Amino acid sequence: MRRTIITVLGKDKVGIIAKVCTFLATNNINILDISQTIIQGFFNMMMIVDINESSKEFQDISNELEQIGIELGCKIQMQREEIFDKMHRI
Repeated sequence: MRRTIITVLGKDKVGIIAKVCTFLATNNINILDISQTIIQGFFNMMMIVDINESSKEFQDISNELEQIGIELGCKIQMQREEIFDKMHRI
């Protein structure tokens, strides 16, 4: 399993979750866990996904998600789980 962290942050609007989840499903990326909140009009979502079954490389998926973020007017980032863990170690 290649677990990866995806974060989405921006002004709330219709279709953010749908667009991101449709992209993931189309690319055979499984959502393992998801959390999302909306605070005073700001949308924040964090997902743990498994990219093992995707035919695309990590960087290609990351670039495409970043482009989706631009289209939606929000910031989408993807990080490998091991790097995310090291960056957030206390």
